[in-house]
Amino acid sequence: MVRSLTRNGTVKTMSKFAGLLIDFERRNVTKNISISDVRRLSKEGRLQEALQILGITESSIDSSYAYVCLLQGCIKKKALAEGRLIHGHINGTGFMLDRLIGNALITLYVKCGNLVDACRVFNQMSERDVCSWTVMISAYAKNGFPQEALVLFHQMRRTGIEANQFTFASVLPACASLGSLEVGIEIHEAIRRSGFQSDGFVANALVDMYAKCGSIENARNVFDKISEPDKVSWTTMVAGYVQAGKLHEAVEVFQQIPRKDVFSSTAMISGYAQNGFVDEALKLFEEMPQRDVALWNAMIAGLAQSGHGEEALRIFQEMQLAGVRPNSKTFASVLPACGNVAALKQGMEIHGGLIRSGLESAVIVASALVDMYAKCGDIDKARELFDRMGQRDILSWTVMIAAYAQNGCGMHALRLFQQMQLEGAKPDSKTFASVLPACANLAALEQGMEIHEKVIRSGVESDFVVVNALIDMYGKCGCINKARGLFDKMHQRDVVSWTAIIASYAMHGYGDEALTLFEEMKHSEYITT
Repeated sequence: MVRSLTRNGTVKTMSKFAGLLIDFERRNVTKNISISDVRRLSKEGRLQEALQILGITESSIDSSYAYVCLLQGCIKKKALAEGRLIHGHINGTGFMLDRLIGNALITLYVKCGNLVDACRVFNQMSERDVCSWTVMISAYAKNGFPQEALVLFHQMRRTGIEANQFTFASVLPACASLGSLEVGIEIHEAIRRSGFQSDGFVANALVDMYAKCGSIENARNVFDKISEPDKVSWTTMVAGYVQAGKLHEAVEVFQQIPRKDVFSSTAMISGYAQNGFVDEALKLFEEMPQRDVALWNAMIAGLAQSGHGEEALRIFQEMQLAGVRPNSKTFASVLPACGNVAALKQGMEIHGGLIRSGLESAVIVASALVDMYAKCGDIDKARELFDRMGQRDILSWTVMIAAYAQNGCGMHALRLFQQMQLEGAKPDSKTFASVLPACANLAALEQGMEIHEKVIRSGVESDFVVVNALIDMYGKCGCINKARGLFDKMHQRDVVSWTAIIASYAMHGYGDEALTLFEEMKHSEYITT
């Protein structure tokens, strides 16, 4: 036993197992105890006692079911260390990693946030069923690997295993995360052929996928076919309309909800606040008899995003007085409010609270801290925090690049953009929109054109904000014709688009053309604010 554990585990694991054996002997438990006791103790949640029995078993347990019961006990308690002990015992005794045990191990590692070990077990399994594939697809989709989730889904289908309703409900969020409408439609067709379109989980995932991929009409078509919408259905449809900028339709759906709760009200509050209807958002917020952390977060985030930073800070203080404990999303919402109103003192106080709560290292929070210090003018502190981040996502890089660009440090922004790519991070539309102003302010045409090529290769050349940044960059670099060409191809223009092209002509001495464009802007039917 000790040899097998040494071979498959660590010294620490061996010591822990030895401790269990000593304790077991102290209790004078005999070796004659039936393996059925392992199953019984596992089901009762008495995991340590079950492990003690396992510890005196020199050979493999004679039933997969016993191992599965032990692992299910670990899953229930998210007991990763104990789960590793069981995994080591299975490997050490040479028991075959069959489908049931493999699925239990994958589920344990996924539940405990260990995607690497889950993937390792999945790859070692000689036989996989739809449950094996679905757990891994769901794990990838939920942990920020949507592309990998889709690859695994297609791989599963090529092996001849048919997806069930849980597989479809797991893979659709990956399409939503990537904005892959075409793939989402293909999966919807597969759902129709499989007969799962009326399943509640699948229907809700379809509504969410279509809404997040910008096809609100398809989202509504699916929603209208749900015979008995649940709270997830209603809330997803409300959130979909909010995201599409259709507040009137969002209100209509919200008013039809038979039993409004915190869940649906959270989506509506976000809609009101993000669209500038702050009074309506606050009224609905005040009417709620119970407020969970998600509701407080929605109110704070909505106020911060709509330019009401001081009001967001007031709500944050109310939240603390009400005894509701902020989470990482709360801090990620309130810190931008500090940055938007240059409230450095309050931002530093919140930073202190973050350190005490142990949430400072969360990527989403660390990125928000970098953004807050940069917007408050402390670019050195922003960079210090950025350099201390143990893990960075695309948002982290984008925030720091934008901080440099907005604070007149264009060369630093361009260097960081290069470093980001050297470290394997792929820029998205927000990254491009953040680095292009650095090129514009430096009149760095060559670098700007290189970035434009990357924009095209990344498939975001039609992104509204990116095109505005490109027009501004080419205009400030003196390429008026290039700027005008991009402007003329736009299907939608806002004030920023018009201002960028007008300024391009004006700053290079084309006053008449600038005035002509200004008059066109005033009479344009395609301008949005």
